[in-house]
Amino acid sequence: MPACLLISGANGHASLHFPSPCASPVFSGACNSPLYRSWPGPLSCRIHRVGTSGDAARFRDTVLLPHTHFPMKLNNQKLLDRELQIQRECGFDQLYTWQRERKAKKEFCLHDGPPYANGDTHVGHALNKILKDVRNRFEVLRGTRVHYVPGWDCHGLPIELKALGQLHAGDLTPLQVRRKAREFAEAAIARQRAAFQRWGIMADWGNCYYSFSGHYEATQLRIFQDMHSKGLVYQDYKPVFWSPSSRTALAEAELEYNSEHLSRSVYATFTLTALPPKLAPSLGNVSVLVWTTQPWTIPANQAVCFMPKAQYSLVKRVDSEQLLLVATERIASLTSALGTDLQNVTTFVGSDLEGGVCQHPTISGKEVPLLPANHVTMAKGTGLVHTAPAHGMEDYSVATHFSLPVDCMVDEEGRFNELAGKDLQGQAVLDKGTDTVICMLQAAGALVKEEWCVHSYPYDWRSKTPVLFRPSKQWFINTANLKDKAKESLQKVKVIPESARATLMAKLDGRTYWCISRQRSWGVPIPVFYHRETGEALLNKYTVAHVAKVFEEKGSDSWWVEPLEALLPADVLKKVNRRVLTDYERGEDVLDIWFDSGTSWAAVLHGGSDPHADVCIEGKDQLGGWFQSSLLTSVAVRNKAPYKALVVHGFVVSEKGDKMSKSLGNVIDPDIVINGGPDPVLSPAYGADVLRWWVAESNVFSDVQIGPKTLNTARDSIYKLRNTLRFMLGNLQGFDPQTQAVDPKHMHYIDQYLLHLLRDDAYSEFDSGRVIRLLQAFINRDLSSFYFSIIKDRLYCDAENSLGRRSCQTVLEEILDGVTRSIAPILPHLAEEVYQYAPGHDEGETLFQSGWIKSSSVWRKPGLEEAVEGACAIRDSFLSSIPGRNAVEYDLTVAIEPGLLFELMESLQEEPTSTCSQLTELMMASRTTLREALPRDLPADAITGRGTFLINLEGGVIREESTYNIAAVPISLTRCPRCRRHTAETPDCLCPRCQTVVREAQ
Repeated sequence: MPACLLISGANGHASLHFPSPCASPVFSGACNSPLYRSWPGPLSCRIHRVGTSGDAARFRDTVLLPHTHFPMKLNNQKLLDRELQIQRECGFDQLYTWQRERKAKKEFCLHDGPPYANGDTHVGHALNKILKDVRNRFEVLRGTRVHYVPGWDCHGLPIELKALGQLHAGDLTPLQVRRKAREFAEAAIARQRAAFQRWGIMADWGNCYYSFSGHYEATQLRIFQDMHSKGLVYQDYKPVFWSPSSRTALAEAELEYNSEHLSRSVYATFTLTALPPKLAPSLGNVSVLVWTTQPWTIPANQAVCFMPKAQYSLVKRVDSEQLLLVATERIASLTSALGTDLQNVTTFVGSDLEGGVCQHPTISGKEVPLLPANHVTMAKGTGLVHTAPAHGMEDYSVATHFSLPVDCMVDEEGRFNELAGKDLQGQAVLDKGTDTVICMLQAAGALVKEEWCVHSYPYDWRSKTPVLFRPSKQWFINTANLKDKAKESLQKVKVIPESARATLMAKLDGRTYWCISRQRSWGVPIPVFYHRETGEALLNKYTVAHVAKVFEEKGSDSWWVEPLEALLPADVLKKVNRRVLTDYERGEDVLDIWFDSGTSWAAVLHGGSDPHADVCIEGKDQLGGWFQSSLLTSVAVRNKAPYKALVVHGFVVSEKGDKMSKSLGNVIDPDIVINGGPDPVLSPAYGADVLRWWVAESNVFSDVQIGPKTLNTARDSIYKLRNTLRFMLGNLQGFDPQTQAVDPKHMHYIDQYLLHLLRDDAYSEFDSGRVIRLLQAFINRDLSSFYFSIIKDRLYCDAENSLGRRSCQTVLEEILDGVTRSIAPILPHLAEEVYQYAPGHDEGETLFQSGWIKSSSVWRKPGLEEAVEGACAIRDSFLSSIPGRNAVEYDLTVAIEPGLLFELMESLQEEPTSTCSQLTELMMASRTTLREALPRDLPADAITGRGTFLINLEGGVIREESTYNIAAVPISLTRCPRCRRHTAETPDCLCPRCQTVVREAQ
């Protein structure tokens, strides 16, 4: 036996300083080991051989503490520099091209809904792009070839307005407007693209798609022509949403509704000049009472509508004897609203009102009919509806059915025109014009009551100002003929979350037509020519095909640059039986930007004759926008949806749940999140991975909160993950998995058991938050609190090449690899950094080029799970019986009656009593005895416990509930000065295991 090794506390002997795993958070959660549990700070363990300080130095080297150059923490500029270094060294900008060129059995297509090129990036962009990138990177790791082409929506009024600034579009030619808008869009794209690259978004950034490219525009025109040839595109004069601020027509998707809009509503009367034939002529002077929140539309009134099957009453005002015609169901509400009792004179069915005629209240000599209509409701008002066909779709439908005039009294700026008369001409209808109309009603004795009304009203989403319904000649898509097929196609589309499907369907149902023409310059021109005298439109497959060819070669600026004969050449005129070129002029309208972006599937997706996307991921606002426009154009052209699945995420809000607004001061800039702000205390540099973790951890299917607290939590979570990875890297220093890995058949049970725990896949359901939760649970519960605390003695104090230590390292290497790959789609910078330090791969190889988690060949030895989990149940009983005490100070006896559980525990400890068995390691005691019954002569200080464990083998075929008893007594052995377990025979000697290790090391 070698000379015993003693601990010295003084007397001038040499001090040996061991870097403690507890000295930094890298080992947090793994410091419950009996080896160093009592050392809260850096370990200064003074050990020497009696009389020989040189031997002490050799002893220090036998403790195999973790060692790695992987940084524990990176902050501020070091973090930013490291992320950029990782992007360069690991070829982030080349990864997409690399994976496109490799051979792959499967292809995954994620079609990018184009962000708008009208400014800098915001956190909504980050949520969307990172969510997409997480899925794309996961597919790359799985060996799938990913098709993802990022793009931009480049046309439209917001860009035009921002590009012009204080300039007025009327002072510039269309080409001057377009040039400025293009320059603005290109600058915005450059800034957004740089931000996306900094976030680590994988793409070929040199080959993106742009809705202002000639190829894209030509494809769009071909879709337009296909739909026109099928009768789905038509020109008509009817009311559309009109923005006076933008002076253009709008589609439903370009509106946002202000629920706090304030209108001046009025109750007004239309005097009956001819009573309905079915009503008694002796009723006297009767007036029809109507209610409207838009009194400016009364001059355009052409009828008053009623519900044919509803009950109506003639009522008398008690305060004035005035006779009013109202819906019977509304009498009670009107009594309250008018502040007077209404006496019911007679009641009749609505259809009895047919044939009645009223005097127009503001236009002398004009009479308007009473007409039946099914859109009349009893929810508000009087049950009789003032009908102005120029200013409402339901009103327009009535006009179409009864051949009423649709006269427009409002110009493009939202002012009354000459048709409204001198008293109103030039007045803004929503302002002074409303005042004047109310005064006219009062002067005519037709104003019954005026009051303010708060209600929901459509606003221009760009200018944030109210819009009007106003008739004009526009181009439309007949969505009524597409909806049934579109809804049928949607049934084959997977929608995540499923609840979004109902919203998508409802928005589709609510769209009777789609106005696709815009009266602006910055967009794709509608390829139509008009006869100068008749105004007849010339548009067919020959004219559009030629214009598309010109756009493909020269871009859509050619509509204004090229002479008319270049756009409408003689051979095309001949094909359409037209001869005189000078009879025609080119149209001035451009296509709606939702039609622009809605044809992206045709311009971008690959797949021969059937281009489609596996998935599209966008915010919930796109349920009525890009999701819908893409669906309608695809169904119109080829009777199927352009996507197999839709993922709908929420909006980004503040930590208080408020919408982000500059006025509220709660806007968070993703650039400042990454790079930090002027005050590093208030706005620290978090780096790109924190932004990505925030996205991945969030419940993206509802509104997502962001703020300092959220970002700090994300950063701290990454720190903990980083330190866990560092612990594993430190214990794998010098380990070569190619030559030193242990075959699973020879591993310790606990090592084999750990391997099967890291096996779950939530990426495929776009639930990266579940990935993070599972991973954190695995790290915190299974690794830090359990496995690491058990194996540290084996890692640090067993012989370097021992089977037990190599078994543990084999598992650590596989866990490190699995955790790193699992988190790589979310944290690509951290994953690639870890991979640079990890053993077992060629220098220069990157993680994303090396594939997904390697599946282990052996997971389940029969009884393995039950043996470990049974031991853990016993361990829990033991540890709970000694709260606050150190398990290593006890000698544990485990008593189990003969049966399955006893046999399983025997597989962990062959001899009756052991200080180094797998069972002892799991118990974390210094010595464990396995018996069939507890001894009768237990000492008085013995701590006892009892428990049961249910064994379930072969899928429930074998089930057995076993009872166990434990007894823990303070151990009689002394603490070994090397491993600090109570396994030494005498106070001044190493334990047998440590003696062997030190002897072999010498």
